[in-house]
Amino acid sequence: MDRVESTAVVSVEQITHSILVFRGHKVLLDAELASLYGVTTGRLNEAIKRNLERFPPDFMFQLTAAEYAALISQIATSKPGRGGRRKLPWVFTEHGAIQAANVLNSPRAVEMGIYVVRAFVKLRELLASNRELARRFEQLEARVEKLVAHDQALGVILSAIRKLMPPPPEPPAKSTH
Repeated sequence: MDRVESTAVVSVEQITHSILVFRGHKVLLDAELASLYGVTTGRLNEAIKRNLERFPPDFMFQLTAAEYAALISQIATSKPGRGGRRKLPWVFTEHGAIQAANVLNSPRAVEMGIYVVRAFVKLRELLASNRELARRFEQLEARVEKLVAHDQALGVILSAIRKLMPPPPEPPAKSTH
């Protein structure tokens, strides 16, 4: 494996860990996306504002104050010494992240856009495999419960049969001659 491929794998892993869920959508924060694309958050948001017609609500949306407060309580998003963000962050779905790469049109944004798509795809695959695993586990639990019920029923039947059977004959006494 050459160096580019190993970097790509790490990048996809890092991106996957940066994907959050808001309002039922898997998204990347504007600051994360800007960092991946090699621009400042301000530069990314300026490019987006100039091209808003390319970003419908299912491509990006702005977090509410409550969503942002919940986010910063989980992870530190402010940069020390800078006073934090002045505006609520934008988040980008997979399609919005691709569109942002197209709007920025830099070689780095185009290259990283590919990794972003791969990260979203990997996350979808993981979720699908987890759903399948959960479904199979539920099936296995149901089968085990049936087996336990059958074992208990067999135990009751065997116990009843033992009660109906006459006791085994006593062994003959040994003579001491």
